[in-house]
Amino acid sequence: MYNAFRQSCERLLRIPPDPHHPPGDEASTRIYRAAQNYYKYLVMIWALTSAATILPALFAEIAFVGIGFTETNFSFFWALIPAFVLLIMIVVSVVHLAVIRLKYEKRWYIITDRSLRVREGVLGIQEMTVTFANIQNISISQGPVQRLLAIADLRVDTAGGGGSSHQQAGAPTLHTAWFRGIDNATEVRELIQQRLRQFKDAGLGDHEDSLSHHMGEGQGEGSTVVALREVYNEAKALNAVLAIQS
Repeated sequence: MYNAFRQSCERLLRIPPDPHHPPGDEASTRIYRAAQNYYKYLVMIWALTSAATILPALFAEIAFVGIGFTETNFSFFWALIPAFVLLIMIVVSVVHLAVIRLKYEKRWYIITDRSLRVREGVLGIQEMTVTFANIQNISISQGPVQRLLAIADLRVDTAGGGGSSHQQAGAPTLHTAWFRGIDNATEVRELIQQRLRQFKDAGLGDHEDSLSHHMGEGQGEGSTVVALREVYNEAKALNAVLAIQS
């Protein structure tokens, strides 16, 4: 039943099967997915929220049925109202669970030697590509429940987004890419840091060579100016001597 639901959503919503690789060497591409425990984590949250919404309607239905057995003039028609509401809430909750699983399956994390790409979402697909030149900070966040499930969220801040104290944790932003629900956050962070160092070292070496070259040119030009100035001063002094002698 879920497979039919997934195929229908992929066809109606035109969800692409997998994202394209970000810029970089295809041989260096590493693909990561959210851990199985992350789906359990999402199911736990779904169960709590569903219980908080369904249980009041269930208690109301039980109360109406109890009143119907105790009151002789009570019409059981009024008991159908909370029962209908309860049925709708159960259907919506089950559909929500199916969407949660589909969103879990459609979550992609891709890393190359030059950039990374994160895709998530079903109704609205969010895809973010970050080049290593723009990465400013990499951090790991882990709540108590995530710690029990051995999963964590990896946060990659880009230029203009790092260090925001008022930014809500996990909130979507154009300056932050989230690797949510992975069970190897430390490994992924070390991989990004390693490739980031390689990327910056390569760029820094070119920059240093260029800078040294320009500095050498500047020093040469400065030496020429100094030499011409000395010649000018000597000529000026010689003219002054000749003027005194005459």
